[in-house]
Amino acid sequence: MSKWTSARIPDQTGRTSLVTGANSGLGFQTARELARHGAHVVMTARSRTRGAEAVTRILAEQPTASVELRLLDLADLDSVHAFARKISDDGLPMDLLVNNAGIMWPPRTLTRQGHELQFATNHLGHFALTGLLLGSLEKSAAQGRDTRIVTISSVEHRGGKIFFDDLTGEHGYSPRTYYSQSKLANTLFGLELDRRLRATGSTVRSILTHPGYSSTNLQSSGPTGALRFAFAKIANPLLAQPVEKGAWNQLYAATAPGVQGGRFIGPDSRGELRGHPTTVQPDRAAQDLDVARRLWETSENLTGIRYAL
Repeated sequence: MSKWTSARIPDQTGRTSLVTGANSGLGFQTARELARHGAHVVMTARSRTRGAEAVTRILAEQPTASVELRLLDLADLDSVHAFARKISDDGLPMDLLVNNAGIMWPPRTLTRQGHELQFATNHLGHFALTGLLLGSLEKSAAQGRDTRIVTISSVEHRGGKIFFDDLTGEHGYSPRTYYSQSKLANTLFGLELDRRLRATGSTVRSILTHPGYSSTNLQSSGPTGALRFAFAKIANPLLAQPVEKGAWNQLYAATAPGVQGGRFIGPDSRGELRGHPTTVQPDRAAQDLDVARRLWETSENLTGIRYAL
């Protein structure tokens, strides 16, 4: 794994990949590299305009790239259901799902279904999407295809906690604390999904990754006021690595031969803020089996999705 970069991505010809939040940042870079290496890439975005602009950028660089845009709002479970239904109706094969889209540190906001926005977008939407697409992924795996689910966490999952008695933040919301909750939920989900897939003998692999500290619009789309200024003018220019390098971790998890399910891929520097992909250890809280099972059951209840595992 030493010094892996996107130049080492193997040929992806014949594979279909779905990347959520692909109109900018890590998602765009992931979609761009997968397409560059031959994959058919389904790019999702909430905005048709921004999504179309992202597709145009890729095609301008790679005129023969195979990419398509589909609209998806992960904060709205109705949108997730409609999106997955259309994928199924179109008979689109699925070899790779990259659960990338996210939001960070917004003011307390509730979704149409009454969920806290970060928990809904970062975790519940991806939990539902993965469950709804699992049949398509299993079908590809049954044909002997390399089939993976890559879920993007964050170093901010460390020190996080799942507030089962106050998931919406009604009694004590903090933007950063509830972002950490959502990223811990991503990690708990990815690891529990791996355990459940293995228990059924499935060859679909659930892999976790985080990008370290990467310069994206995540820091400017959620935080407000002084926080947004601090990221844009101070922290990002001084500390963040380029988005191209941040995306190495999820691209490695998505494409590198031999990556096992249950692995957590992150940057190799001290503090895991920058560098080349390596296997890192999730926080102890993410390895709590009782919390993982409780979160799974809670997520099923909140989304109405029951996995066929």
